[in-house]
Amino acid sequence: MSLTALARATGRICLVLAGISTPALRAQPAQPAEPAGEWSYQVAAGDTLIGLTHNFLKPGVPWQKLQQLNKVPNPLRLPPGMALRMPVAWLRAEAAVAEVVFARGDVQLLRGPNPQALAAGQQLQAGDTVRTGEQSVLSMRFADASRLMLAPQSQVRLDRLLVLGKSGVTDTVLKLERGSADSSVTPAKQVPGYRIETPALNLGVRGTEFRVHTQATQSQVEVLQGGVAAAGSLGAAQAVAAGFGLAATAGAAAAAPQRLLDAPNLAGTPQRLERLPLRPQWPALAGARAYRAQVLADGQDNQQLLLDGRFDEPAGKWADLPDGRYRLRVRGIDAQGLEGRDSIVALVVKARPEPPFSVGPAADATVYGEQVGLSWTQSAAAARYHLQIAGEAGFERPLADLPALTEPRHTQALPPGNYRWRLAAITAAADTGPWGDPQAFTVKAVPPSPAAEPPQVDDKAIVFRWRATAGASYQVQITREADFAKPLVDTRTREAQARIDQPEPGIYQMRVRAIEPDGFTGPWGTPQQVEVKGGTRWWLILPFLLPLLAL
Repeated sequence: MSLTALARATGRICLVLAGISTPALRAQPAQPAEPAGEWSYQVAAGDTLIGLTHNFLKPGVPWQKLQQLNKVPNPLRLPPGMALRMPVAWLRAEAAVAEVVFARGDVQLLRGPNPQALAAGQQLQAGDTVRTGEQSVLSMRFADASRLMLAPQSQVRLDRLLVLGKSGVTDTVLKLERGSADSSVTPAKQVPGYRIETPALNLGVRGTEFRVHTQATQSQVEVLQGGVAAAGSLGAAQAVAAGFGLAATAGAAAAAPQRLLDAPNLAGTPQRLERLPLRPQWPALAGARAYRAQVLADGQDNQQLLLDGRFDEPAGKWADLPDGRYRLRVRGIDAQGLEGRDSIVALVVKARPEPPFSVGPAADATVYGEQVGLSWTQSAAAARYHLQIAGEAGFERPLADLPALTEPRHTQALPPGNYRWRLAAITAAADTGPWGDPQAFTVKAVPPSPAAEPPQVDDKAIVFRWRATAGASYQVQITREADFAKPLVDTRTREAQARIDQPEPGIYQMRVRAIEPDGFTGPWGTPQQVEVKGGTRWWLILPFLLPLLAL
């Protein structure tokens, strides 16, 4: 579509959106053209046609043409308050510049043979191309205070930046070659205004907020406020009102406008993130096939985009972001790929200093005894640690609250029961980080040593017995030496007894300890001692006596 025709469509868009019919406008391939339309000047006291021609019109346009167009009887006497018509094509065109107001990450200016890094405060001129890398963003401001934010992995060419005479009317033409851009256009009563071209869509506006996306031969526009005149490669220009969007393919007519998805409800979204990577979550939105989530700098400027991502589930994921205050912006994406209305919620990131990792007890471990040893990793960022231990009442009423531990360990006396513990790191500047995930553990009393009963001894066997403990097994050692260095028996059994058949005469000692089902081994009980007396051992000589008795 020609720029002249598009400008006419832009000038009529307010009527179209109000429901007033307008003649069909055929779209043609975009090509350079003179701006169309008229500018209306309100005459002030002392104005003359000659003076206005000098101030506003370009060389070669005589004041007589202005007189003829407006049917002015006396060029030297203009009535104050009169609306004087001036065709935009007659206005003197002066080159304007765009100013970079925000740049983050890999943002480059393509002017000349070598790309240049861009920073806030730099000026851009017609003919410049700018591009952004991954998770990089650029915001620029034009002569009429309109703004454009170039999203990550995008590229735009500034085709035309003009101010028409002293009228203040601007003529801005941009070509979005790939990626996405958000525009906030200052309302203008005069054409030509602000235009964006893509390989599949030409868009003209006179005051609105809208988004444009283009990739290869596909383009789409989503209007948030005001209205946009959108023309595909073929077919008539269409008026796209606020809350609607459309898509187009190069070489074809644009699709009919579709209603955008409503803004998601972020009321239940956690507004404080204390873990890395960042995982903001929000309620699912009916009709959304995916989501666009973005993190913006704190404040009212929606042009300062810090993080951007498309996610299939109602949750985002980014590797890192400095601690601070931000805003989270989320919108749904429908089955056609159109991105809906935004919701924004305040967001606080407080993930540092990161909590240390717990070492022991392990998660859900059982600890035996009244003294519980807790340990954790040493944090390079921490000058001290804050430890809390909670019982059934939870961390609102901790059993132990120790905010100034300097070593990565602590021993706490605790009776048998179920507990949880958590840690936070504190820097030398007294900056306390978030709590780590609570770890649960159980304290049990040390299983008592089995109580041994008096051993039973005869010349056939020694039988040691002890009092059984429910669920336990036992380790038994029997030896001839007092230090148990070389036990005759060292076995594990579930029976509460041990036996030695046909013992040799001498002194025997036995000790036993209980083993819990989870493998915890209790202390050895007091050794039990028994003596096997010497004497005739009939079972040994019986084989020799039987032949004699047979005689």
